[in-house]
Amino acid sequence: MSLRDDISKDVSASLKAGEKEKLSALRMLLSAVKYKEIDLRRPLADEEVHQVVSTLIRQRQDSIDQFRNGNRLDLAEKEEREMEILKAYLPPQLSADELRAIIKKAAADVGAAGQKDMGKLMKAIMPQVKGKADGKLVNDIVKEVLGG
Repeated sequence: MSLRDDISKDVSASLKAGEKEKLSALRMLLSAVKYKEIDLRRPLADEEVHQVVSTLIRQRQDSIDQFRNGNRLDLAEKEEREMEILKAYLPPQLSADELRAIIKKAAADVGAAGQKDMGKLMKAIMPQVKGKADGKLVNDIVKEVLGG
């Protein structure tokens, strides 16, 4: 069964259980998946659904930052709850330590020594951690490993 089918089933379950907030977040996710399918004119693979989920999570994070800066903690909390619901549809995320080990190994493999090699190192790492780690966290750890 595809991830899209899981989301559809969870929408039905949330509707029956009367979980309004979860239902709203899942409907928004399903809508974003459908729009992407219409754009591509084909059903999405699970990896592509993960990308849609990641995009929505990133949008929620940006909104949270904006709401906190605007002193709207009620809206920030709502976005945080939606973000937690969406995270359930991502593969398990790598911890910072696991990520650091992958980055150090990749740095040794490509011979990355300083900040000038950051692009080369990121190219080697991102295919390995795509969907399993936040790009900003990867970037921060790469800078740390390269001594920046």
